[in-house]
Amino acid sequence: MLNATLPRKRLIAQGLVRDDQGRVLLCELTYKTDWDLPGGVVDPHESPRQTIQREVREELGVDLRVGDLLTVNWLPPYRQWDDALLLVHDLGTHPDLAERASLQRSELRAVHWVRPEDVDQHVAPYVARHLRSVLADGPGELEDGLPV
Repeated sequence: MLNATLPRKRLIAQGLVRDDQGRVLLCELTYKTDWDLPGGVVDPHESPRQTIQREVREELGVDLRVGDLLTVNWLPPYRQWDDALLLVHDLGTHPDLAERASLQRSELRAVHWVRPEDVDQHVAPYVARHLRSVLADGPGELEDGLPV
């Protein structure tokens, strides 16, 4: 079967949530030290939009409309991970989300509103590059967080 002989690439789908002050919602995860956007790895036979809806519902306990695709970012190998594609969709502006979220404690310690200029202090370097590009340059294609 041709499908069995072709390479497979990991696909990650995340959502960008902002508040009315332009801050970004970041998730403080239980299984790693770096914070990240809500979302996760796309399961087999699941669309990226379905992944974001599922992850937000499971981890934050809310249903958010998945909006436009903001970026496609190719991620080079990082630590124990092979390369991957990361899709980030707009989840809109929800200033009350941190207060109304019901966190899945096995996955999330907390959620935080973070000013764009403070993102670097909380996320992995590749996430910082990615968020800087998305917030400064808007939608587009990225490689390792930088515009192509």
